[in-house]
Amino acid sequence: MKYYSTNKQVPEVSYEEAIFRGLPDDNGLYMPTTIPTLPASFFEEIEDMKLHDIAYEVASRFIGDEIPERDLRKLVSDTLNFDLPIVEVEQNVYSLELYHGPTCAFKDVGARFLARCLSYFSAQSDKKSTILVATSGDTGAAVGSGFLGVKNINVIILYPKGKISKIQEQQLTTLGDNIQALEVRGAFDDCQKMVKDAFLNLELKAKYNLTSANSINMARLIPQSFYYFWAYAMLKDLGDLVVSVPSGNFGNLTAGLLAQKMGLPIKQFIASTNANDVVPTYLKTGVFTPKPSTATISNAMDVGNPSNFYRMKEVFGSSWEDMKVGVIGYAYDDAQTAETVRQVYQATEYLLDPHGAVGYLGLKEYMKEHPKSVGVFLETAHPAKFGDVVEPIIKQPIEMPERLAEYAKRTKVATEVDTTQEELIKVLEKM
Repeated sequence: MKYYSTNKQVPEVSYEEAIFRGLPDDNGLYMPTTIPTLPASFFEEIEDMKLHDIAYEVASRFIGDEIPERDLRKLVSDTLNFDLPIVEVEQNVYSLELYHGPTCAFKDVGARFLARCLSYFSAQSDKKSTILVATSGDTGAAVGSGFLGVKNINVIILYPKGKISKIQEQQLTTLGDNIQALEVRGAFDDCQKMVKDAFLNLELKAKYNLTSANSINMARLIPQSFYYFWAYAMLKDLGDLVVSVPSGNFGNLTAGLLAQKMGLPIKQFIASTNANDVVPTYLKTGVFTPKPSTATISNAMDVGNPSNFYRMKEVFGSSWEDMKVGVIGYAYDDAQTAETVRQVYQATEYLLDPHGAVGYLGLKEYMKEHPKSVGVFLETAHPAKFGDVVEPIIKQPIEMPERLAEYAKRTKVATEVDTTQEELIKVLEKM
């Protein structure tokens, strides 16, 4: 499999080169030259397959022989060493719980897969790399955990000062070893721009062998498609499946669209956002207008210029007409989000985190007009990660998993920086 840039100004590259480069030199995003199609027999038998086997079949189509079967099967097994349960919240409405990994967020799947891919290739060549990752909350913790102690790889995590939850901050600033946290005086979009600008500085990129662990990296995107296949395997006999994806940078939704292109029979994707609604607006108007992000209680989705929008355009051949049919978009404010957390908990005793609540809202809005659908929303993080938001809503404390509580006991270590490339270069020079 070869990978091309969405800007189409640079040569195609291998999977290994795509994930080490992170971003192409023309500031595009890597995409596979073809989206492979799985055989009909795969879907006929999928409910009898184990998660690891499903994931291997999907991943191998994108990686080819660059990682031998035995090594790729082990890599997938090591990545998915936790459950991805599907829970019925109410009739025909299911939560796909993606927070049972080590950092209690869906990004554990992608970050662990990427870490293992880079570690595998690094071991073959003794190549040293520096990973830059911008985070609006959960990415940093998942990447830090996934790469902690990995030989030949250093990680620098950029996060917006005062705009992530306390436990999220503890998770990404207390790891030490080869993980360094930068507390950026700005918003997530500033962090993301700092990372992208570093990649566009070809001298800097070459000197430190920079790569990315955001969803701009294909090795983050590919494994995020695994759980869409898993949801279908669990629910395929119930009827037409629709999936609502709480979205910020739109990597999760793009991974679902790739799965659909591979043949996964999902009837409809729903893009559910908070007040940062540039994609739902585009789906309604055909006009994409990036803007500064707005702070919300679903902070991991506070993205005003989502990178993966450009991959979504590639999937739909840059056709707005096709995309607005393939993806339906809804946006919700904090008041709606909070009220949904309260109402669902009161009615069902199922506790949503603020991001899952946005996903639930989008699903329910779609199902008003399509009541016979079987709906899944992604529950992307454990509610305890947002205790300061959720506990006042439900008016009772949330039990925190021990693996989260452990982070709260540690000492924060972070370097505070301004939103300039010069500040980032100073940090790189001290490595």
